[in-house]
Amino acid sequence: MSGFLSMPAFRVALRLAVIAGATLGLLLGARELPAQRRGGRPQPILPNVPYDGRITWVRIKYLMPDFSFSRRDEPWAHDYPRGERNFTKILSELSTTRIRVDASNILTLDDPALGRYPIAYMAEPGFWRPNDAEVLGLRKYLSKGGFIIFDDFAGEHWFNFESQMLRVFPSLRAVPMELSHPIFDSFYRIATLDYRHPYYGYKSAFYGYFEDNDPKKRLLAIVNYNNDLSDYWEFSDVGMYPLDMSNEAYKLGINYFVYALTR
Repeated sequence: MSGFLSMPAFRVALRLAVIAGATLGLLLGARELPAQRRGGRPQPILPNVPYDGRITWVRIKYLMPDFSFSRRDEPWAHDYPRGERNFTKILSELSTTRIRVDASNILTLDDPALGRYPIAYMAEPGFWRPNDAEVLGLRKYLSKGGFIIFDDFAGEHWFNFESQMLRVFPSLRAVPMELSHPIFDSFYRIATLDYRHPYYGYKSAFYGYFEDNDPKKRLLAIVNYNNDLSDYWEFSDVGMYPLDMSNEAYKLGINYFVYALTR
């Protein structure tokens, strides 16, 4: 896209900004963690902002009729809003992409407004139980060119996620991602896919949903299994995780956005 810096300049700027941001986080490490991690009240859900042509972070909300959670523990809202705020600030500083840094939207999969936004994010899809309208909504969104990032789930939660995606696309399967795929070289050249979940220590795995199950065709969705990129973003300014782990999480996220916006 014409809105991005030239690739060499963009690469250098992003590397410096990510390192500077994470280093600042270490310097601020003595700050208290957000209330949601200490059992306090979470940040309120803010009103959606109207569409104005700018890139806006979209987080997918889903209802959970079979579960009982307090607002603090609703899985779809994990890391909200600090995760997306920190990430969009990094992306804004590194490119001329017109992305909102002070607001993000929360939409359901059956909301017609979803089609205005090229990239969507879902946390904890292991708890995701879409109704028929939401299944159809996601199918239409991805079929028409949308791209979704699934993040922040691990272990046996895979089975629910996989079964729900079979409802969305009965003929598609989760394909293991290879390091040679362009998404891992869209901005940063990712050197390894050897990542670990920040809490559980599970070895991460990356999967993609492709048209016709063909990795050479369009990538509809990227799946961060046994990982939690947004958690790294959320706490990158308080020194909760080592510098290199936060940097790697930003690199993956930036690659996902650059790939989705330029494919």
